[in-house]
Amino acid sequence: MLKGFRDFIVRGNVVDLAVGFVMGVAFSTLVTQFTVSFLDPLIRVLFGGRGAAGTWTIRGEVFDWAAFLNAVIAFLLTAATLYFLVVLPMNKLAERRRRGEQPAAEEQGEEVRLLTEIRDSLAVRR
Repeated sequence: MLKGFRDFIVRGNVVDLAVGFVMGVAFSTLVTQFTVSFLDPLIRVLFGGRGAAGTWTIRGEVFDWAAFLNAVIAFLLTAATLYFLVVLPMNKLAERRRRGEQPAAEEQGEEVRLLTEIRDSLAVRR
């Protein structure tokens, strides 16, 4: 049972998923801080300066539409970045694997090229 669990955890797609999740959380924090530090003050300056700018008050209840706009912008930036930097490349890689294509030799790293040469030379010796 533990061997099966270990095999599941060590499998490449699970590790990639974990890395993607951690990077997504880190990037989401970065985008949220960007909206709070730069976009929120910009919206409040453009629509009325300090204080209650970016809010509506109805019967004493404050509706902070500027904060909501910042959350929408943060979501869109995070979603777009994760799509273009994680999802789209992974989909293209999966499509290549389904077609049976291997990345070109120049796309492979130096280590892969060296390991391929070692493998081929060992095969010739046998």
